[in-house]
Amino acid sequence: MESLMVVLVGVLVSVGTYLVLSRNVIRIILGTAVLSHAVHLLILTVGGLKTGDVPVLGSSKGPFTDALPQALILTAIVISFATTAFLLVLAYRMYKTNGTDDVSELRGTSDE
Repeated sequence: MESLMVVLVGVLVSVGTYLVLSRNVIRIILGTAVLSHAVHLLILTVGGLKTGDVPVLGSSKGPFTDALPQALILTAIVISFATTAFLLVLAYRMYKTNGTDDVSELRGTSDE
């Protein structure tokens, strides 16, 4: 199961890299979102599935599960959502100002 997750992370990184290398700003933003999902899945895969009780004091004396990977993923999801929303607002403003979303046309004037 873990090898399948690693392959899926590789596919997501490949798709995200392909989208980031595009000339369209929306594809670049979607590529960063896909790359962030790949990182979330990678953290979940590396953290692994551990069995045990909830880490509450006085509940049991057995082994406890580690909640750190889930906390890291939740934090990363919030940060990637905020970053994606900010980039979408910037892309909208850029399109309204320049009339295009092609990165090669946003390089400035020809006399520079």
